[in-house]
Amino acid sequence: MLSYILRRIGIGLITLLALVVLTFLLVHLMPGNPFDIANLTPSNQEEMMRFYGLDRPMGEQLAQYIGKLLHGDFGISFKKTGVTVRGLIASEAPATMLIGGIAFLVALVLGIAIGIRMAVTQREWVRGGILTLTTIGISVPNYVLALLLMLVFGVGLKWFPTMGLSTPAHYVLPVFTLAVYPIAQIARLVKSSYGEALNQDYVVMAQAKGLSRARISLLHVLKNAMIPVITTAGPMAAFLLTGSFVVETIYTVPGIGREFVTAVSNRDYTVVMGLTIFIGALIILCNLAADILCAAVDPRIRLGKR
Repeated sequence: MLSYILRRIGIGLITLLALVVLTFLLVHLMPGNPFDIANLTPSNQEEMMRFYGLDRPMGEQLAQYIGKLLHGDFGISFKKTGVTVRGLIASEAPATMLIGGIAFLVALVLGIAIGIRMAVTQREWVRGGILTLTTIGISVPNYVLALLLMLVFGVGLKWFPTMGLSTPAHYVLPVFTLAVYPIAQIARLVKSSYGEALNQDYVVMAQAKGLSRARISLLHVLKNAMIPVITTAGPMAAFLLTGSFVVETIYTVPGIGREFVTAVSNRDYTVVMGLTIFIGALIILCNLAADILCAAVDPRIRLGKR
């Protein structure tokens, strides 16, 4: 198990390094520069480029940036005077991660419950109705759902506020908007894997031994049915924790998604780099956690590589 974890950590570090290099090159190949604005003359722009070291060779800039990263320095924003990228992430990420974390827990609980219900129900109309709703949940884009929820429950019924995160009620619409697609995806996965697990020989053997239906479901069926869910939960958690740029923009959530869009528009290189690395590191960590959890649940995963 330890060798498997170390191997996965090594792959994650290599992936993160590749992300840093690729993002650095792409950001610096963007047309224009951070100081290409109306009130600066070309000579002023060149002076600012020299001041921030952007006139140096690309390789030298990349080596210097990686050296700063190893010391936890993400640099300073070119557009927000005196604001460090690390401070910007520390101030904006909590709101995004809180919304994403709540959405992930809601999606996990409801998705598993709905999936099991679809797998065990004998009523075709129930299964068909839930399947239709999950299909709609997967098909509708989150920006369409966000606008629909805002118009119905925010503007029309006035049940929930639609802007900011001042009170707990402000979290309802953004969380539900983010959670709908994962709920539908998890429900369909659980329905398929749970239904297959019910037909396995070990379930018949457990029933022959006289084990209760609840014990068979919790100790045998659910454990094996969760492997596809755990595999999917890694990237899903990363997506939700790093936020949806569209959802944050629509609901005016002060998170990293909105900051990322603003930084790209302003060509704020250091902020784009810092946010990309932060998001990439979260994705790698979530996938690593999912891989380790899958290996702990099913030893065949870690033994299959030997």
